[in-house]
Amino acid sequence: MTCLTTLGLGDGTHYTFWLLRSLLVSTVYFILAARSLSFVYMAPALNYTCLPPDNATSVSEDSCTYVRATEDGAELQEPCTEWHFDTSVFSNTLTSEFQLVCGRAYLRATYHSIFSFLSVFCLLWGYLADRYGRKVVAVLTHVPLGVLYIAMSFLPTFSMVLAFRTLIGALTNTVLYLLAMEVCEIKKRSAVGILIGLPWALGTMVFGGLGYLIRDWRWLNFAISLPFLFIFVFIYLFDESPRWLLVTGKEEKARRVVQRAARINQVQLPSEEYLAILLQKAQHPMQNVEERKTVKMVCTWPQIFSTPINRRVTIILATCYFITSLVFTGLNVGGSVFSANPFIYVVVGGLMEIPGYTLSAPIINRWGRKVPLIVSFFICGVSILSTVIIPTDMSWLVLTLAMLGKLTVSGAYMILVVYQVEVQPTEVRLQGKGVVLVSGSLGYCIAPYITDLLALTFPWLPSVIFGVISLMACFLLALLPETVGVPLPETVEDLDKLWRRKWMSSRNSDEV
Repeated sequence: MTCLTTLGLGDGTHYTFWLLRSLLVSTVYFILAARSLSFVYMAPALNYTCLPPDNATSVSEDSCTYVRATEDGAELQEPCTEWHFDTSVFSNTLTSEFQLVCGRAYLRATYHSIFSFLSVFCLLWGYLADRYGRKVVAVLTHVPLGVLYIAMSFLPTFSMVLAFRTLIGALTNTVLYLLAMEVCEIKKRSAVGILIGLPWALGTMVFGGLGYLIRDWRWLNFAISLPFLFIFVFIYLFDESPRWLLVTGKEEKARRVVQRAARINQVQLPSEEYLAILLQKAQHPMQNVEERKTVKMVCTWPQIFSTPINRRVTIILATCYFITSLVFTGLNVGGSVFSANPFIYVVVGGLMEIPGYTLSAPIINRWGRKVPLIVSFFICGVSILSTVIIPTDMSWLVLTLAMLGKLTVSGAYMILVVYQVEVQPTEVRLQGKGVVLVSGSLGYCIAPYITDLLALTFPWLPSVIFGVISLMACFLLALLPETVGVPLPETVEDLDKLWRRKWMSSRNSDEV
């Protein structure tokens, strides 16, 4: 597929085509950052006091029950049904409006985790995008997403809030990211990662500022949803992935996309005859169109596990995505564990992501993908584990170590996103992306229960969990091949060849 660069999709100096796609993806990630952190300000832990009836004689220490005297003089314990909430920090939250305390306290963490409850749909979107195209799936999912985002601000019940958040999670996918990455030349892949990572970091910091300025959850949700309206316009202007069109035998449509890209990039295309030759070289190397159609028909999602090497790669990537998501999300929503000020914690956390994303690009271009990933997870694990032994009166040091963990896991996540695209073949890439995202979503779901509920009983346990699993990722990543400077694999067979080259290289090094 290196011929796609020759055809004007991005030749090192003319890259407007993929830059525009990357900007669209960046807008989505800017909004998604605030959406993933909404738990912090929309459903925070609040101080509350039980409001018992007039005949109550006492209230329990946790303000969850009260004791009242019966007509015969006996005392009866009853659960509290009304509370007064502290409004010194937030004027109106999901916690206070829908009384998510005591027996309903777990619903706060559920609000966060239910966002990924139907993440199994990532597998469906991956299959549909591999079968019917990237743009079709992007339109069918992102348009209703914008509607649901804004409509959630006006819902009257918490059950409806959970239902809408579940639908939003089910529709969320990474198809737009693949649309940008698949028109990107090899040496620009890391730059695409930065264009996505920086808006995420910026969205995190902006959300911290908006949370400080807007203390009502309805208005805050409305404010972070409005930018999604821009997606409605831009998404219809984008073409299908030319790489996918070529792999699936749609040469004429791929030609039109390449011609449009050349116009946008102000690149002169070769003659029609030579253009046809270049497209033939760029497409999947099969004998004829009928054979390509056959492959398309058998390209169902289990193909991601069709060979031992593909299974091994997918399982390791899925496990690393789970670890990254659990640690990253845990540090995002763990302000109560690592800091006393939720606004400063979120803004500083977003600020730490910027060097994590920007430095990762030159680092992986120089030292590859594997070594930086392993080093990042090692530093993250050691720094988070160190917070366990820090005295409680040295809160500044705890925050510093937590932010070091945030910086390194942010870089690891960005490298992992690029690495996953490079190591899995085109014909199953979105299926593979769906698998790892489901795994990552599981980590996203679990994190708030660790930081919000488990930490109440064992304050040190979240740091131990996040630190230990970060170190586990180091050992898993050592089993994967390096991909720097290697063309994207188009088929499962290409991945097998890449893996064999890895082991041949390792064997030759051992012999030397």
